[in-house]
Amino acid sequence: MAASVRIAAVVTAYHPDERLLAVVDSVRGSCAEVVVVDNTPDGADSTADRIAADTKTVTVLRPGVNRGLSHALNLGVSRLSRDIEAVVFLDQDSVLEPDVVPRLAEHLTDETIGVATPAPWDTVHERFYETFSGRHGDVADRAISITSGMLIRRSLLERVGEFREDFFVDYADLEYSLRVRRTGARIVQDKRLKLPHSIGERRTHRFLGMRVAVTHKAPWRDYWQIRNGLITIREQGRFSPAWAVTAALYLGRAAVQAVMFEDDRSAHARAVLHGVRDAATRKYSLRYLPSGAELTVRTDGKERR
Repeated sequence: MAASVRIAAVVTAYHPDERLLAVVDSVRGSCAEVVVVDNTPDGADSTADRIAADTKTVTVLRPGVNRGLSHALNLGVSRLSRDIEAVVFLDQDSVLEPDVVPRLAEHLTDETIGVATPAPWDTVHERFYETFSGRHGDVADRAISITSGMLIRRSLLERVGEFREDFFVDYADLEYSLRVRRTGARIVQDKRLKLPHSIGERRTHRFLGMRVAVTHKAPWRDYWQIRNGLITIREQGRFSPAWAVTAALYLGRAAVQAVMFEDDRSAHARAVLHGVRDAATRKYSLRYLPSGAELTVRTDGKERR
């Protein structure tokens, strides 16, 4: 695949700030199409309404209800023209330098590479936010990729299928990455290309004389993280055992931190326990959707809410 392929961007948003406008502008020059899917509910103002859209290159979709990240990604892909050869996914805060998408596309000249991605960059602390990023070279094969910044071949996207909508948000990208690798396609990260990306609110706590950095989140995020992470380990772990061990350790640490360091420990503890329970049964609890959200999951050609 040549670097001059027709690329589309699918940008997902939820109550976006001004950076969404910059995200769209950053890929207009390198992408033949840009589709913005804004999950901001009806009745709420959104920066997406100020995007200069046109029917040929930029499309803004406002479903009117938040059905989760996976639904937004699938919806965006479904609106792309058939001649699009590769798709780059972006979050509402990931403003790329103009050369990032073309340089990612250069990696797709290697037929063994299915996904090329920049390295997530913490703009607050001016560092790569992946814990063991220093162990990898400038260009390296990776087991997983976050959705934002992921440039994927359209043919591979169709082969792997849709993002899992029952995951709502957390682990939707990681589970998808593992399915990509099961096809034999490689995921390559280029650390020379940076992806500005928020990692949430981090606070430092003292515990047994040590400083512990904790990313704080709402209980509903704990639920989806634990549930989806355990399901992914259960279903994909035997195909990527090294990743599964690392993920299990990460989930264990996240659960302990949620119970020990969040303000409402009991609420977070319940969310963690319910996440473990629903991972075992592969069910999900609507009580852990954020306010105003819905979850629609297709099962055997039907939809259930």
